[in-house]
Amino acid sequence: MEAVIENALDSGYRHIDTSFMYKNETAIGRVLKRWLDSGKLKREELFVVSKLPWTGMRPELVEHFVKLSLEALQLSYLDLYLIHWPFALQHTGNDYEIQPMKDGKVILDHESDIETVWKSLEHTVDKNLVKSIGISNFTVEQVERIVKVARIHPANLQIESHVYFQQVELREVCKAHGIVVTGYSPLGSPGRPSHHAFLGRYIAPEIFEDVTVLEIAQRYEKTPAQVLLRFLTQLDIVVIPKTTNRSRMKENLESLLFDLSDSDMEKLKVLDKGEDGRALISIPG
Repeated sequence: MEAVIENALDSGYRHIDTSFMYKNETAIGRVLKRWLDSGKLKREELFVVSKLPWTGMRPELVEHFVKLSLEALQLSYLDLYLIHWPFALQHTGNDYEIQPMKDGKVILDHESDIETVWKSLEHTVDKNLVKSIGISNFTVEQVERIVKVARIHPANLQIESHVYFQQVELREVCKAHGIVVTGYSPLGSPGRPSHHAFLGRYIAPEIFEDVTVLEIAQRYEKTPAQVLLRFLTQLDIVVIPKTTNRSRMKENLESLLFDLSDSDMEKLKVLDKGEDGRALISIPG
């Protein structure tokens, strides 16, 4: 992991997306400390995002988990902190037990609610632990619930987003409320099943074999990945493609160096499969 972060920073990446549940914050923190201590990087040049685990969905636990992430990352503040999922699992007393199970099923916390958790997130901003706050994997109805009670407006919604699953209605709601959308799995994440097997079944869409994507890529002399990423960024979606390959890191950054025509954007828009295009299709229990 440390080598991957080193390569990403060397390649010019400054947006780091992590989560308590990814169990990689300590490794990221070691690399960031080396770069910051050496003077190769200033803190204000970074944009570091972390997320509240589903076992932290109680008001009294929010600040606790923010501080755990800050400690692991060796930072004094986060640029953005998100509610990772709009539901809760029981906190067992062990912060690192992120998937508590009983009789083969996860143990849900039915007394948690997203509004009270949001109010606790606002307090982390008041205390300068976090610069801005947001949400992840929320539906239209859940976004509206947060907006209705928010003293500090949600800055960001992070959702699965790719050419086969474009979530148009949800993006329109966010645009109306001034919420920036970040798209994870912008390439369909074919490597995700092994990485997130505990989340349930993950069906990698065959985006790279799509004839429309291939035709456009050939015409622009770009890779299919670059076309898919540029499609999303031209829709004003922040993309966070996952790769450990340094050459692909460079390739992904270079997706910003060309523009798709309006007609090609329309060709890609019609590839949307709605819910049938969703890759993450189940949560255990």
